[in-house]
Parts: sequence; structure tokens; C-alpha cells
Amino acid sequence: PLVFAQDVFLICFSLVSPASFENVRAKWYPEVRHHCPNTPIILVGTKLDLRDDKDTIERLRDKKLAPITYPQGLAMAREIGSVKYLECSALTQRGLKTVFDEAIRAVLCPPPVKKPGKKCTMF
Repeated sequence: PLVFAQDVFLICFSLVSPASFENVRAKWYPEVRHHCPNTPIILVGTKLDLRDDKDTIERLRDKKLAPITYPQGLAMAREIGSVKYLECSALTQRGLKTVFDEAIRAVLCPPPVKKPGKKCTMF
């Protein structure tokens, strides 16, 4: 269980690990929402530098797998209600600053919380 109040969650997965990607849906998103139902989530695909790496692609192909594409990541972000979908590489630093900038933005300008309310119909 989470101990401290959270302002934003970065749920990260490897762009070259379909199992990591599936764990977003199966493990991490349910865990975050169980403990912090209203905290904004940013979904982050990591290891962007390896998505186009020939050796990595070949290794995945041997297992009948492929890297996660941008549209797949975006679809997952929409599915889990993420406020943003980003991709980055710690190795090349590509997109890394954006991840932290968007995390700060999500804290300073959080999306409005949807309150379950009663719907009223007037006749």
C-alpha cells in the first residue's frame, strides 16, 4: 500500500517489452486506482531508443513479438484515463525533460475530478 499522499503517478513500461506494457492494464493501473482514485496518471513508454534498434527488433521477432507502437501506447493511455502519454529514452535523454515537465504541469494544473452525481430528469 501507498503511504503518502500522491500528486501524480507516472506509470512506466518498456516499449520493447509487451509483458511490461500488459502489466499497465493488469497490475499497475488497478493498484494506483485502488489507493488513489483521483490522482492524475501519466503513462510513460521507456527505452524509446530501442524501439528502432535492429538487434532488439530481431530478438522480439524471434519470440513472435514486436515493440509497442505510439498508437498502442496512446490507446492504453486513453483506456486507463491517463492525462498524458509520453515516450522517452534515459540513454539518449530524448523526451526525458518532457516527462518531468508534464508531471509538474499535472500537479500544478490537475484535471477536474469527475464526481459521480445523481442525474436528474425533469418532466
